[in-house]
Amino acid sequence: MKKALIIGGGFAGCAAAHQLELLGGYETTLVESAPFLGAGVRTNWYGGHPYTFGPRHFLTPYEDVYEYINKIIPLRNCNDHEFVTYVERDDDFYAYPINMQDVKSMPDYDKIKIEMEEASKNKINGAVQAQNLEEYWIKSVGKTLFDKFIDNYNKKMWLVDDCKEIDTFNWSPKGVAIKDGPKAAWDTVISAYPYASNGYDDYFDFSTKNAKVLLSTKIEKFDIKNKMVTIDRNELKFDIIISTVSPDILFNEENGPLKFLGRKIHNIVFPSEFVLPENVYFLYYANNEDFTRLVEYKKFTKHKSKNSLVGMEIPTIDGGKHYPLPFQSEQKKAQSYLDQLPTGVFSIGRAGTYLYGVDIDDCIKQSFLMSEILKQGGQDSPVPGEEYRFPEMKN
Repeated sequence: MKKALIIGGGFAGCAAAHQLELLGGYETTLVESAPFLGAGVRTNWYGGHPYTFGPRHFLTPYEDVYEYINKIIPLRNCNDHEFVTYVERDDDFYAYPINMQDVKSMPDYDKIKIEMEEASKNKINGAVQAQNLEEYWIKSVGKTLFDKFIDNYNKKMWLVDDCKEIDTFNWSPKGVAIKDGPKAAWDTVISAYPYASNGYDDYFDFSTKNAKVLLSTKIEKFDIKNKMVTIDRNELKFDIIISTVSPDILFNEENGPLKFLGRKIHNIVFPSEFVLPENVYFLYYANNEDFTRLVEYKKFTKHKSKNSLVGMEIPTIDGGKHYPLPFQSEQKKAQSYLDQLPTGVFSIGRAGTYLYGVDIDDCIKQSFLMSEILKQGGQDSPVPGEEYRFPEMKN
């Protein structure tokens, strides 16, 4: 029986525990610093209303991942959902990703049309060459649409003064290939949410039922090269380690700490059964507000109440490690840590891969890929799905 350690009990860690159970032959220990599993995906309650830390609908293009989770936690289809952005300069709400139906209704459509025609000349083999997020979007759709939807939103999203500071953009494709209508942009993905009132919580217990789970526990010392950690002053050695925490932690931040942004969530209960229009689950705000979006949780949860809970999200520096920064300098630093991982040590999940775009479905997909590597008796990459990492750095 091989000994496995999983660091972190969020979705990635729990999915990894289940894959090890399915593989068999592993005595698994999962260490989680919080007093519960599930991290930000765990269901909380406010005034009797269920909610998670930000919206956690299951959005995926992977049918195998959807089928996997749906068998364990039955999911309700949410493909009717709409993302809507408020553009203050037009005093109007438009669907996001940007679509031509909305663009043609804008008061400055004639100007936008000319800019889009000019932008279409910038594509080489269907792609835009750019050095930063601002250049990428202006070359893709023109300055007016960039100003309306992208500029202020990303400044507050990433707490920067200028979108030129953001020198990666592979995570931001939405709207660049502008489609005809508001729903056309979601024609290749599945959107769903659990039927259960407690959301995904039962999955966390199910997936770790055969693991030794240590909650409210911190690892005091890492010796990753020898696959050893110290817990409660005891040195423990493992055959494999699966980490879902920021990779700098594993190496004592020897190359410098990796930067993250956090979120403050303000819960607001409104005295009406619903607040947003029927199929609108999110409202984005692309102007000078401090907050980025509002979420009406009962649109996902189908909670029954005469009132409705809405969450307001505000980016912060000190609100937890929720979002890896999309800067090449930070990504190179993350890669410097990942390059040191020895055979038998994997790094998965949003924090573990230091990729903003990693979501619930990607955590599960990475656990599948990790399982395949272990089945083959080797380790092709310490980061399953490595080929998708940091494409700007490879240009």
